Amino acid sequence: MAEKVSYVKEALKEPLNIWGLVVCVAAAVYTSTVGHTDLSWIPLAGGTALESLYLATLPATTAYRRVVARRVRRRELADRGRRREALIREFDPREREAVEYLRWLKNQIYSNYKKFTRVEEVPDQIRSLEGAWESFVDFLDTYRRLKNHVRSVNRQMIQNQINQAERAMQTAPDETTAGLYEKNLEFLNKRLQTTNDIERSVKRVEAQLQSIESFFALVNDQVITMPTPEHISSLDFESLLSSIELTKEILEQTAPVFNSFDLADRTPVEPIRPPVAQRQ
Repeated sequence: MAEKVSYVKEALKEPLNIWGLVVCVAAAVYTSTVGHTDLSWIPLAGGTALESLYLATLPATTAYRRVVARRVRRRELADRGRRREALIREFDPREREAVEYLRWLKNQIYSNYKKFTRVEEVPDQIRSLEGAWESFVDFLDTYRRLKNHVRSVNRQMIQNQINQAERAMQTAPDETTAGLYEKNLEFLNKRLQTTNDIERSVKRVEAQLQSIESFFALVNDQVITMPTPEHISSLDFESLLSSIELTKEILEQTAPVFNSFDLADRTPVEPIRPPVAQRQ
C-alpha cells in the first residue's frame, strides 16, 4: 500500500520555504549582533507569521497537490525501477539473457519506428511495451520461484501419506485418535490441492511469458514493414495488456496460498530456465 502523502511536509521541504526560513533566522542574528537586541524578535515573528500563512494556504491548493502528485509518482517509478534492476541482477545468466533480449527488442522497436516513419514521437501504444517489459520481469521472477517450489515437492510422498492416514483413521482405537487422523488427512488433501493450483499457475505464467515475447517480435516485424504509421493501430495491444492484468489478478489470488505452503521438505534445486523464444 502506497504511503499517504503529507502535503504539509512536502511544502516544508520546498527549497523556497527553506531559504525563507534561513533568511529570517539570518536577519534575527544580524539584528542582534549589530546591537538592536530589542528588535531581533521582529524577523522571527514575521517569519513565523509568514510560515503559518504559507503552510495554511499552499498545501491546500489544487495546483500544488497536482505538482506533489507528479513528484511522488516520479519517485515511486524511480524506486520501482531500482528494485526491478536489483531483482534482475539476482537472476541466473539464462534468465538475465531473456530479460535483456526483450529490453533490447523493445528499444529496437522504438528506434525502428522513428527510423521508418520519420516520426520523433513514439505513440502511446508502442510506449505501453515498457509496462509489458516490466511485467515480463515480474512474471519471470514469479515463474522461477513457483517452478522451483513445485520441483521441491514430492507428490508421491504426499499421496502415500494420504493413503496411510486413511488406513490409520479406519483402524483408530477411539474417536479422539480417529479425529486427529482425520484432521491430518484434511491438511494433506489441502496440500495436494495447493500443489495442483501452483502447477496451474506455473503453466499460466509460462504461457504469458511466451506471449509477451511473441508480441514484441510481432510489433517489431510490423514496424519494419508497415506502409504508414497509422497501421500500428491494427496490432492488438489491448489484448496483450488485458491478458497481463488477468494473469496478475490470478497470481494475487495464488500468492497467499503459496506463502502459507508447508516448506518443510524444500530441497536445493537447479535454476529453472525460462521459456525463451528461439532467436536468431
